[in-house]
Amino acid sequence: MNICVFLSAADLPETYTRPAREFAELIGRGGHTLVWGGSNVGLMKVMADGVHEAGGRLMGVSVDFLAHKVRPGVDDMVVAADLGERKKLLLEKADAVVIMVGGTGTLDEATEILELKKHGRTDKPVVLLNTAGFYDGLKEQFRRMEDEGFLPRPLTDLVFFAEEPVGAMAYLEESSGVTG
Repeated sequence: MNICVFLSAADLPETYTRPAREFAELIGRGGHTLVWGGSNVGLMKVMADGVHEAGGRLMGVSVDFLAHKVRPGVDDMVVAADLGERKKLLLEKADAVVIMVGGTGTLDEATEILELKKHGRTDKPVVLLNTAGFYDGLKEQFRRMEDEGFLPRPLTDLVFFAEEPVGAMAYLEESSGVTG
């Protein structure tokens, strides 16, 4: 399975790097491919290192203005002209999407896939990995959107909230019929 992971390229504390390493190991041990922003810095590097060390494949999609941060030696690397093309390519290459901790770029990527699901433009499983309660506020906002009629589909049809990496992987494998 090609698992697209949207996450930060920032250097972050152990609270966030531990779950990233755990999820990376699950991807690699399961024989899956990490599809990610291609960066060799911060949490993106932690993920790529973990997947590679656990025997998984790496498929990166960077963007022209970040090409200087691209990870060397990736199995498959593409450099997109702009962020819109990058998101499109990331989603095209993915069988499933996991949203981990991140900033505005991660939030933009997350809302893009959820909007596509809302309109029936994709049926890929999407997991929001809520590490250390990072997305509690967003989860509450999504529930309010659902409760007040802003979502034409149930929230559970759009996204699965996982608190730990093992729960995220179990959901993905169950959703796709793949076993690790």
